[in-house]
Amino acid sequence: MTSLRFVALDSETVKSLRNGGKDANGQTPEPQVSDGGGNPCRHCLEDMPEGDPFLVLAHRPFPGAQPYAEVGPLFIHAGDCPRHSESAGVPAYLKTREGILIRGYGTNDRIVYGTGKVVAPAEIETAAAKIFADPKIAYIHVRSANNNCFQFRIERG
Repeated sequence: MTSLRFVALDSETVKSLRNGGKDANGQTPEPQVSDGGGNPCRHCLEDMPEGDPFLVLAHRPFPGAQPYAEVGPLFIHAGDCPRHSESAGVPAYLKTREGILIRGYGTNDRIVYGTGKVVAPAEIETAAAKIFADPKIAYIHVRSANNNCFQFRIERG
């Protein structure tokens, strides 16, 4: 099977956002408090327990604006948290989800049509390996199957 890396939001971006940096819409992230209902931090890739303060912000997980560069909401802990290790495997919070959307992108940061599918979390590694069998695939986005929110990126190991 293809070796995979599970890539969370980078620490420098998170630090900037926590310190008043602007999001993809040029706005300051909004403070919220978790209701414990499944608010995954995109830095540590863990669900935030009820009562945890967090920031909600607009994020574009692409290097620049272009027709396929979706912008959407995501959450990060308001305080420090360790970044998910890229070699740590599938984030544990996915086990509580019914399904997850995965979609392959080329080196031009455009969707490679035919790669998008909703899979059970237990199948994410197998499904990603099948997508990566296509040499045109540079990386995969993992998104919420319910709301299409960006979760993290998968790269070849």
